[in-house]
Amino acid sequence: MLFGSLVVTGVLPASQARAEKIDNPIAVFAALDKVTGRISPLEIRINDTVEFGALKVTPRTCTTTPPTEAPRTTAFVEIDETKLTGEIQRIFTGWMFAESPGLNGVEHPVFDVWLTSCKTPPPVIPAGNAENEAPATPDAAPSATPDAAAPAVPVPERPRRAPSSNP
Repeated sequence: MLFGSLVVTGVLPASQARAEKIDNPIAVFAALDKVTGRISPLEIRINDTVEFGALKVTPRTCTTTPPTEAPRTTAFVEIDETKLTGEIQRIFTGWMFAESPGLNGVEHPVFDVWLTSCKTPPPVIPAGNAENEAPATPDAAPSATPDAAAPAVPVPERPRRAPSSNP
């Protein structure tokens, strides 16, 4: 009986056996304008709306798997079309998969939109952190006023034109 309880406690539920998905703040799409033949990348923050031609693209979530697993990038997206009359009509609501762009991409008569990836912006390193400061010189004595610590650098004058002697 003790052996049976060890086996049961040693098995993880299926939800805990898989790694957690990573939520990303930016969804990256490719958008094709069939009239010009131009493909444009669209980087859209989650819950923001970007217009591409007559389409309004709004990603609601964008998730990826950790780098240690097989790549799987998914996004839940809403796409609206603005008609010539000004009416807005929802033409797509659902999941897009970057690894299978033909599966759930939007195929419109003039525009195509499909998910290519999710993105997390790199961290911003402030310019004034300790790593970027110049090392202090040991022989520099602290001064009483900040102006005395750094001598003024003269600014070179701009050359002036001599007045013309032609009457």
